Amino acid sequence: MSILIIVFGLLMLLAGMSLITNPEIIIKMLRDNADKLWLHIGAVAVRLLLGALLIYQASISKFPVTMEVIGWIAIFAAIIFTIIGRNNFKRLISWAFSLVEPFGRIGGVLAICFGFFLIYAFV
Repeated sequence: MSILIIVFGLLMLLAGMSLITNPEIIIKMLRDNADKLWLHIGAVAVRLLLGALLIYQASISKFPVTMEVIGWIAIFAAIIFTIIGRNNFKRLISWAFSLVEPFGRIGGVLAICFGFFLIYAFV
């Protein structure tokens, strides 16, 4: 099961590197699909899955309390994304796009750090 968390960490690394080198790759894909239902469902499902995995596997990580806290935060975020509904989710995505220009590369660095942290915690 922890292999799924490591794979997620690797995907975070790749996304972070992409945001640093060429943010438009990810942003264009998200912008083109911002109004699609699958993006909202995917955002909720990924957070629920990651949160559950982190909570379930926390005891075998190097940082069990931290992993459990991050897991609960992910589940809480999934619940919030579900409660706010599609229209507010679209507005949230639109607001996030406005931050890409000034902070996209910083977000890439944070994604790389989080990806490395997940991998380190479970290897």
